[in-house]
Amino acid sequence: MTQPPYAVADTDLSLLTDLYQLTMLQAYWAEGMQERATFSLYYRRLPTTRRFMLACGQQHAAELFTRLGFNDAQLASLADTGQFRDDFLAWLGQWRFTGDIWTLPEGTPVFENEPFMEVDAPLAEAQLLESLIMNLVQLETVIASKAVRVVLAAQGRPVMDFGLRRMHGIDAAVRGVRAYRTAGLAGTSNVLGGLRHGMPLSGTMAHSYILAHDDEAAAFAAFARHYPDTTLLVDTHDTLEGVRKVVELMRAEPSLRVGAVRLDSGDLGQLAREARALLDAAGHPEVKIVASSGLDEWRIAALVEARAPIDVFGVGTEMGVSSDAPVIDLSYKLVEYAGTPRLKHSPGKTNLPCRKQLYRRHDAEGRYIGDTIALRDEPGIEGEALLRPMVRGGQLVQEEMALAVGARERVIDSLSRLPDALKRLEAGHGDYPVDLSPALERLRSTTRNAI
Repeated sequence: MTQPPYAVADTDLSLLTDLYQLTMLQAYWAEGMQERATFSLYYRRLPTTRRFMLACGQQHAAELFTRLGFNDAQLASLADTGQFRDDFLAWLGQWRFTGDIWTLPEGTPVFENEPFMEVDAPLAEAQLLESLIMNLVQLETVIASKAVRVVLAAQGRPVMDFGLRRMHGIDAAVRGVRAYRTAGLAGTSNVLGGLRHGMPLSGTMAHSYILAHDDEAAAFAAFARHYPDTTLLVDTHDTLEGVRKVVELMRAEPSLRVGAVRLDSGDLGQLAREARALLDAAGHPEVKIVASSGLDEWRIAALVEARAPIDVFGVGTEMGVSSDAPVIDLSYKLVEYAGTPRLKHSPGKTNLPCRKQLYRRHDAEGRYIGDTIALRDEPGIEGEALLRPMVRGGQLVQEEMALAVGARERVIDSLSRLPDALKRLEAGHGDYPVDLSPALERLRSTTRNAI
């Protein structure tokens, strides 16, 4: 069976690259440029509405790279473009990643110019990874960074992902659930994403179910009998009248269990208060209130601040597309080749040369107080070294890291250690210090002056 054109399997990913990556590879091959290189992945500037980014996707990407290769059909397709020599394509057919990859753990808060990942490999191997790395890490980091703000705004109330229908493509919808899990969401309505990434499935009903029945109360009764402890959507016609029908249903059938009612329109704060009063007066404090409808961290924070009696938030579009900061200024740059530091000099686009390590400093209570970017093997740097070897000689050496095991717990721990200023929703960087080590600062200066 022919694979549909919109499906991208892992075996296709070697071709998920920009043309110039392959033309550069052919040029490197023709010139015999196969010395070892180091590329560093980082972002230059925070979005104006973020105080930190949550690194996500880099370990998943590193694991994928150990399996990349070109099959005969792919090589034939490249040959058909007329841009590649037969002997180069024969060499490409033997291409495998044989280098080393160092990454931050999934769910690490990360700041400007700090490396998410460094790739040490023969030049052509490291170069080919650029486009795929940036695609994988860009998406998951952007979504996780938005989602963690929503989690912070909810102040302990569960947040559910309802964003599948409006996310930018099926790949984003599925991979986004992995980012949501890392950021601390409690569940997702996305069946494939939830099953693939171990995220609890959660959902209610659509307005169409109510409208398909001749009577709203009959629709509630039927659904509750099918699914005990379910959540009933009460705003199809009149929200408070819908709540009254749920109350009457539970009075008429005491054995019928309703877990929650969902509010999906109108003044959510006021409706939640009135719905809570109706449910409590009827003797049903156990029935929770779920709120959805265009929510983001700002609206959730306002509802929490106003003490709206909402137990669970369902968030879709705003989080799924990270509407206020849909991109980051992510870069993957050559920082060393053949043992020589490399430095880009373009205004506003300089990079830090050579292989590096990132150290995070703590105070006596374990709170983060600042970071230092240093040379990889530089001695005497204070703090915890965050970049860890994940791939050695093309082989995965920390498989559990690729699965993001513990990432959710790592985020919870990191949030407790972050300065309060970094957890505010308002625009601003929070004045978190990121310094260069003395040796890296000297090397940057001498490398710049040598050009």
